[in-house]
Amino acid sequence: MFNMKTVAVIGVGNMGGAMVRRLLDGGYTVHVYDVDAAKTADLERFGALAHVNTAQTAIHSIATIVCVVDAEQTDQVLFGRNGLVHSAPKGHTVLLCPTISPAHVEDFAARLAALGIDCIDAPMSGGPARARDGSMSLMVACANAVFERHQALLEHLASRLFRISQKPGDGARTKLVNNLLAAINLAGAAQAMALATRLGLDAHTTLGVIEQSSGQSWIGSDRLHRALAGHTTPLAHMTLLHKDAGLALHMAAHLAAQLGGQTPMPAQTLGQAAHALFDHAVQSGWAQHDDGALYALLSA
Repeated sequence: MFNMKTVAVIGVGNMGGAMVRRLLDGGYTVHVYDVDAAKTADLERFGALAHVNTAQTAIHSIATIVCVVDAEQTDQVLFGRNGLVHSAPKGHTVLLCPTISPAHVEDFAARLAALGIDCIDAPMSGGPARARDGSMSLMVACANAVFERHQALLEHLASRLFRISQKPGDGARTKLVNNLLAAINLAGAAQAMALATRLGLDAHTTLGVIEQSSGQSWIGSDRLHRALAGHTTPLAHMTLLHKDAGLALHMAAHLAAQLGGQTPMPAQTLGQAAHALFDHAVQSGWAQHDDGALYALLSA
């Protein structure tokens, strides 16, 4: 029987890799897998134990943190040919950290439960730096007993730990509401700063004013500082908020249909405009850029 400080992380990109480093620093034994072997090899230097597939990591851990991009990848990680379910024992716990639709979370949780595997709906927010130092946010929905069993792990990963409900899917709903607003805020901040530049204002001075005034937003400050500094390494690809805003709008449309077509909601209308801007960026070849590059796109 493994102790509670033996975990697996599947998907060790910007966020997953930072979480692995955080866990290793906390004395956890961490088993890792990623389709990019170079990423797991890099983490081996710090003490992570790399495996050839997801199933192998589950054999050696008490819980698996899934940190891939979307629902399709999550499905493969859990139920694919070399998926976790082929080796995870009953009582294993899966933490679902990707931003995916509530319907997918509910489906995955039900299929895992049928096999005796617990599920924690735990989408994350905050970026790689916060994942590395444990100050990121986790929005957690799961049964109370499961939460209590893994509370130490969750608290080590996230100082901003939000207990949403006992219903898997509610974490995803909360994250999509947050990310819809994040997309709206970033789109607005990029547009305002592009206007400032076209007016001949100094971008750094203008951003300094905004940060101390009513136009401030965390994501605007974070992304625009990177953009103005000329940082080109993507920490949050354009495709992510594009995907998440689209999922949020789909969720809103589904709710409207349930309520008899009472649309549009104001937030949905703003969200549609923001999503359209991200869609334009993706379609214009900016998909793999940092999402702060919206400023450069609008300033061109």
